Amino acid sequence: MTNKLRLDIPLVLPRIADAQDAIVRRLIDDLQGREGIDKVHVRTAQGDGPAQLCIHHDPELLPLARIREIVQAAGAQITDRFAHVLWQTEGIGHARRARTVTELLRGLPGVLDAEASAMGLVHVDFDRQAVTEQAILKSLADAGVQRLEDSTTTTTAAHGEPGHRHEPGEKGEHGHAHGQGGLFGANTEMIFALACGALLGVGVAIDKLMTGMPGWLPLACFVLAYFFGGFYTLREAIDNLKLKRFEIDTLMLVAAAGAAALGSWAEGALLLFLFSLGHALEHYAMGRAKRAIEALAELAPDTATVRRDGQTKEIPVEELVVGDIVLVRPNQRLSADGFIVQGTSAINQAPVTGESMPVDKRPVEDAAKARARPDSVDAASRVFAGTINGAGGIEVEVTRRSSESALARVVKMVSEAETRKSPTQRFTDKFERIFVPAVLGLAFLLLFAWVVVDEPFRDSFYRAMAVLVAASPCALAIATPSAVLSGIARAARGGVLIKGGAPLEELGSLDAMAFDKTGTLTEGKPRITDVVTVDGTSEEELLSVAVAVESLSDHPLAAAIARDGRERLGATQPPDADGLQNLIGRGVTAKLQGETVWIGKVEMFGTEGVPALGVAVQTAIERLRESGRTTMVVRRGDRDLGAIGLLDTPRAGAKEALQQLRDLGIRRMIMISGDHKKVAEAISGEVGLDEAWGDLMPEDKVEAIRKLRQTTKVAMVGDGVNDAPAMANATVGVAMGAAGSDVALETADVALMADDLKHLPFAVGLSRHTRSVIRQNVFVSLGIVALLVPATILGLGIGPAVAVHEGSTLLVVFNALRLLAYRNPADASASKKI
Repeated sequence: MTNKLRLDIPLVLPRIADAQDAIVRRLIDDLQGREGIDKVHVRTAQGDGPAQLCIHHDPELLPLARIREIVQAAGAQITDRFAHVLWQTEGIGHARRARTVTELLRGLPGVLDAEASAMGLVHVDFDRQAVTEQAILKSLADAGVQRLEDSTTTTTAAHGEPGHRHEPGEKGEHGHAHGQGGLFGANTEMIFALACGALLGVGVAIDKLMTGMPGWLPLACFVLAYFFGGFYTLREAIDNLKLKRFEIDTLMLVAAAGAAALGSWAEGALLLFLFSLGHALEHYAMGRAKRAIEALAELAPDTATVRRDGQTKEIPVEELVVGDIVLVRPNQRLSADGFIVQGTSAINQAPVTGESMPVDKRPVEDAAKARARPDSVDAASRVFAGTINGAGGIEVEVTRRSSESALARVVKMVSEAETRKSPTQRFTDKFERIFVPAVLGLAFLLLFAWVVVDEPFRDSFYRAMAVLVAASPCALAIATPSAVLSGIARAARGGVLIKGGAPLEELGSLDAMAFDKTGTLTEGKPRITDVVTVDGTSEEELLSVAVAVESLSDHPLAAAIARDGRERLGATQPPDADGLQNLIGRGVTAKLQGETVWIGKVEMFGTEGVPALGVAVQTAIERLRESGRTTMVVRRGDRDLGAIGLLDTPRAGAKEALQQLRDLGIRRMIMISGDHKKVAEAISGEVGLDEAWGDLMPEDKVEAIRKLRQTTKVAMVGDGVNDAPAMANATVGVAMGAAGSDVALETADVALMADDLKHLPFAVGLSRHTRSVIRQNVFVSLGIVALLVPATILGLGIGPAVAVHEGSTLLVVFNALRLLAYRNPADASASKKI
């Protein structure tokens, strides 16, 4: 592994020892096995000092920002020593400039990792004890890169809090206004390129068409053309030379200077005109993909109508607080995440989740309970900022501030994803670092062609300059970033969050997928079908104990037992239990009226101090499993009370979605479940899966994924919460229903915002299409170079060479932009049927 970094990251853990142990185990499980991680462990707190996460990793493969997400998802926090900032900047117009800025930032003391994108996004992870935010901004300003104060992105402090943000037009604390890309604003580079072209045209016209004019006049036009055409190129070359790097801009300047030295001022000016025009058009074209992402941020309204103290008033969404009641009129966009407390309506959730049809919404049954546990609110009552209300007026209680809404988090994560390179991009970057010096070497050798070939030095010099132009890999530099940006933007528009180029490419190269059962292939809403009592226990006693304990848990099976159990008990009120402990992957234990209660799978009993089960309950379990039921055993003190059988139904459309995945080339699909093998096989048969592996504990799921990865690339699809360790060890982790789950949004490499398996074929199809476009772009980029280099050696001039060269750059950019128009095959086939 190259560029390995060792960090000792201070952590904030809960004060409760048991909770600390669980979080540390979860954290190590989530990190260990991820690509880019070499070693990881947690050192416990010593004295007053914090615990420390000791991690050896490659920041190019797993940046600190991604580690921060995983730490927060596990329930811990990184202390404020290490900061992560994400800025929208002005002054980065193309991929080569972005690479220069990246190298500049990485060279600063205290900067742990940094990445700049062609869209002007800059992310920096740094140690506050070694460098300040102001020092980083000053280094950027010295390089001609300014932060935009009205940026839609935020500075993320150590605890996930938003940093300072300025309104449009304000000046920051650094005393300078932003938003000016140069003398003529954001279009300065384009204006300079056109000025170069105009002066070149005037100079050629004077030289060729107007006799009797002074000889210095066309020369003056050409010199001015050099100034305007080479202004930004020279600045870029100087910055690169300071970093001891040879880039494409350097090659172009050398070629232009060589043409001037030969007296071919017109050809040199033509080279700079086409090169600078190509840059400007590339910037414009990439701006289309950028605007597709910015459009996401504009979905949420700026104001909200809120009821406070018996009065209704309109306020900015930034002033909304948790607990506010927001009034949403028919056909109005929702301004905040929350749950409905009054009114019913059909809400168009496509802007956030990508769902094609409006979803019926109703008020929560118990507002107090929803307020206490907002993450467990039923999807039929939960709403999101940026979605569109239907014909009914509703009232929504706010559960998240505007900066923490699902939409805001998606926009932030998509922006960060732009700066995370794909494997192909990392390869092309390394290739260019070798290729550019090699081209300079070749050009130097060609300077002496006159020694071997009978020709004047002037011709050899001209040929060398032409080869410099022909061999410059401009198109290669933008080939992958343009496709990755467009692919990520299109995915976000379709309700799929892809966190960077690596998962985008990897998802497109998969031929195997593993699926969790509960909540992924099934509805995740099991219901009680059987209550089997033993040893004289009444059904009422068994259900009272089960409901008392499971009411404390938020697991889907626990929620089903609590819900259906209360219905069966009727007017009987269950007692109060306390001291719930989650035995991950096995069950729970709690205290009820001084006695210990265990509820869980049969495999939990008889191990680790849990009493063994009697013959009667074991017989009942076998009978329930034979009929395909998920079973939970209930034991109180030294008595077996009986077993509860539950049944979860396969998701509607799961079979169709899996068939679409097969059509896309996913050859092997496996269910991995903690449920009994017979239950897993029954569900897998209904949805049409190839294989079902049952009786798997969380650590067994991790081992199963590792086993699969030994032979092929594999994705793990689950809810992102209980499956996080298995996802971490898969090639790509995919979480469903991420719009309603912070943990799922943070742990997954790919997050399906809707709780709908039908979005998975769209994500895989788009990734495959993106991977194909990347290959096309790389092939065109290298192919053009392979054709132009021998052509220029054999006599092709600088003018035609630069025209073809810049044309190929624009070709790959516009080819990548086709991804923004990618159609979901399922939607396309549905529209044909209609």
